[in-house]
Amino acid sequence: MVRVWDWVVRCFHWALVLCFATAWFTSHSSEVFHHIAGYAAAALVAIRLVWGFVGTPYARFSQFVRDPVTVLHYLLAILSGREARYIGHNPAGGAMVIALIAAMGSTALTGWLMTTDAYFGVSWIEAAHSLAAHGLLLFVFLHIGGVVLASLRHRENLVLAMITGRKRKAEPGIES
Repeated sequence: MVRVWDWVVRCFHWALVLCFATAWFTSHSSEVFHHIAGYAAAALVAIRLVWGFVGTPYARFSQFVRDPVTVLHYLLAILSGREARYIGHNPAGGAMVIALIAAMGSTALTGWLMTTDAYFGVSWIEAAHSLAAHGLLLFVFLHIGGVVLASLRHRENLVLAMITGRKRKAEPGIES
């Protein structure tokens, strides 16, 4: 086994899951909890953005953010059942990390704007917040689906890996 995801990445991931779930399920029932969860999510995103540049090797954006052509080729390889196994995030997973961070950041930003004097009650901000939150939920479902698919295809429990930080070592010539 090899250490892949450090404690910052793992704590960020699970804390963000908790924040999103709390915000989603309190959106119509508890403004206080909804706001706290949103502000906490925004803080987590800020921390992760910094950690993406100064963190451990597998936490760095330079390790897993790929160009769109590489992501597309990886997605096509998934469809044909020939995708490579990656120790860190695969190209599709890296793209999903960026999409989730952007969607969470957009949701938090528009949510905060709704509380300001300048944008309180402004319908397009409310619509943007709703669209961002629903888009984020779609990304969450796609992320979960990708994790399940990769776990089955590569015979490893990626949820457990995000808890322990450890994954199976690369097999020479077979994995990336």
